[in-house]
Amino acid sequence: MRFDDLYITGAAAHLPPRVTVAQALERGECDPQSVRSSDLLSVAVSDGESGPEMAASAAGTALRRADADPGEIDLLLHATVYYQGHDLWAPASYVQRRALGNRCPAVEVRQLSNGGMAALELAAGYLVPGSARVGALLTTGDRFCAPGFDRWRSDPGTVYGDGGTALVLSRRPGFARLRSLVTVGDSDLEAMHRGADPFGAAPFEQRRPMDLEVLKRRFIEQVGTSYSVARVSAAQTEVLKQALAEADTELAGIDWFVLPHFGLRRLTSGFLRRWEVAPEDTTWTWGRTVGHLGAGDQFAGLAHLAQSGRLLPGQRCLLVGVGAGYSWSCAVLEVRHTPDWAD
Repeated sequence: MRFDDLYITGAAAHLPPRVTVAQALERGECDPQSVRSSDLLSVAVSDGESGPEMAASAAGTALRRADADPGEIDLLLHATVYYQGHDLWAPASYVQRRALGNRCPAVEVRQLSNGGMAALELAAGYLVPGSARVGALLTTGDRFCAPGFDRWRSDPGTVYGDGGTALVLSRRPGFARLRSLVTVGDSDLEAMHRGADPFGAAPFEQRRPMDLEVLKRRFIEQVGTSYSVARVSAAQTEVLKQALAEADTELAGIDWFVLPHFGLRRLTSGFLRRWEVAPEDTTWTWGRTVGHLGAGDQFAGLAHLAQSGRLLPGQRCLLVGVGAGYSWSCAVLEVRHTPDWAD
């Protein structure tokens, strides 16, 4: 969809201290072969702070950077991937209480690694022209830890980092304008993260920690590699072309690519080689120091670019997301001015 009057006014990430790959190897937490394929340097690891707590901290920073009053926030969406720290609990309401203290709708979004981008699309539709709605606060937060998840081994090729992120979408002008946002889904691939497992009565009944490779392998055995690759490639091409067309630009007109924080091998085959994008035009150099932040790679990457001063007026930035289910999202932003954030 094309947009003309929606802006990004603030963005932030709250990340815990890093654990280097060398430290993880020394502790026996990961194996050398997996590390080589990911080309990761370090990963953000929480020693206790939960996903919602980190999301609330990021939200506070994003709101300050946006100079946004809680009264201007008409919707809060909190995107999650993993366990949020309590059972039968609403983490979005916790983030709302900590960051806003207002009475707007607060809703959790669960679209896995594409959750942040899904929240962005939902918020854009909520801030309809002609209404009194002004802004939305979007957050993500996860802590990928034992016993249910092994950040180094549960999803070979990608190492998962802990952290919270936040983005403020507003009708009030900000440092970047949202030009277009497109999401495409393909539910024929949902079993890739279900495999042949029966439906369970409680979390982690089948295996603990999670082993996504087992599930993917069983799915591939049933449908074939070529089928899966073709469906993924087609959807990714569709969402990119549509987002570029609705923003009246081409791939060559994109200055910055904010891509998922996958390992380098997966990132190269899925994006860099396919789109002929140079790593230096992406957030890879920074992403390889924090790991895959679940639903938050796009918000964190944009915040990093903005805070570093590398976003210049007139530049275009492409946010790219993909999540199991499957869904793909692309958003084109146009930089209006370089943010001057003094936290």
